Amino acid sequence: MNLILHTVKQEKQRIEYMLTKYQEELCALPKGTISEKRVGEKTYYYLKYREGKKVISQYVSKKEIENIRALVEKRQHIEAMVKFLQGEKAIADKVLEGAV
Repeated sequence: MNLILHTVKQEKQRIEYMLTKYQEELCALPKGTISEKRVGEKTYYYLKYREGKKVISQYVSKKEIENIRALVEKRQHIEAMVKFLQGEKAIADKVLEGAV
């Protein structure tokens, strides 16, 4: 049984390390979503996100749109990973709590 508890402790440490790294990476990535607005024949792109109660629309040029879109998708993926890891950490906490 001691080997199992040791393995769960190691897994919890790994999860905490990954959560810290993901949180650091999230700070550098843009939050929000990309929206398109068509005016006549032209399409304009905006990065929309919340700041408190306000919704901010930031113009994104056509040169930058693919890069920003990739960064937003990366942020969404990391947010999903953080949510998953928090669930795994909760399970590890319960296992370790029951062992004490």
